[in-house]
Amino acid sequence: MTIWRGHDAQIGELIAAPESGRMHHGWIFAGPQGVGKAGIAADFAKRLLVSGAGRPVPTDRLAPGDGDAAVKLMDAGAHPDFVRLERLEKEDKKGEGGSLARNINVDQVRGLARLLNNAPSMGSRRVILIDSADDLETGAANALLKNLEEPPAGAVFLLIAHAPGRLLPTIRSRCRMLRFQPLDDEAMALALADAMPDLPAAERATLGRSAEGSPGQALAIRALDLPGLEQALVLIAAGDRRAEGERARLAQSLSPVSARPRLEAFVDLVPRFIAQRTRGAEGRALARGLAAYDEARRLSAGAITPLQLEPGALVYRLCETISRLSAEA
Repeated sequence: MTIWRGHDAQIGELIAAPESGRMHHGWIFAGPQGVGKAGIAADFAKRLLVSGAGRPVPTDRLAPGDGDAAVKLMDAGAHPDFVRLERLEKEDKKGEGGSLARNINVDQVRGLARLLNNAPSMGSRRVILIDSADDLETGAANALLKNLEEPPAGAVFLLIAHAPGRLLPTIRSRCRMLRFQPLDDEAMALALADAMPDLPAAERATLGRSAEGSPGQALAIRALDLPGLEQALVLIAAGDRRAEGERARLAQSLSPVSARPRLEAFVDLVPRFIAQRTRGAEGRALARGLAAYDEARRLSAGAITPLQLEPGALVYRLCETISRLSAEA
């Protein structure tokens, strides 16, 4: 059972909601990626299914005990009253699992009819968790809206949204918004200590600073060696004599298909790196930083799915935006 750090108010609201008599049928868990929204939503789903089956739930924590039958079924992906919608894995040309689909499609949302049109199997509630609602294609969003407009009794929709402003206004208006913020330094330190107890405290602190209040981002940074990528960007931004070699090395190492997760992390890292380097700048340095940031964001937007440039060319062009930070004032 996960201990969620830094979101006590939100968890308290979720614990109280089913008992308040004003339980909303739609919830939007809104906030940056990696702060714990989806995990907290999943624990809330467990709570709803257990209490909906008439069994007691704890008052001092969100999730019921791991030994409950509903919890075991959910963890096994087999609870008949629970559905999680997320992007499906696409098959590659060899018929093997490849990358994820670009969106949650309309057929996935229409497939909820089997759950929603039948009575719950193990209690009084059915729970649909959508991770993330940002990924709904237009038709899927409209199909979801119809369910939110006329929800069956006992149906609860939990929508994860990294950018809630992009959701249909009509979806937002039919859901209760629960906002999650990046963790503060204390909560971040505790979260990383929980997740990586064997990692030296100094390394956890470094990860925490890089992840800007997102434990999920910190775990990704460690897995993908983002500190190594960031160090290469430091050399390029400084106009170091090794910069050209770093560009070539990055382009070569991030081009293979097997390096796609690290490429995605790099594409996400570059605008954040520029923003961090530009903070506090003035005059021409600020203008260069803003121009580089805009260019990096333009290159990054939709760069991976579908891939708009060859990986090597994409990496090289992003490195070019970084190199502009080293121009003379």
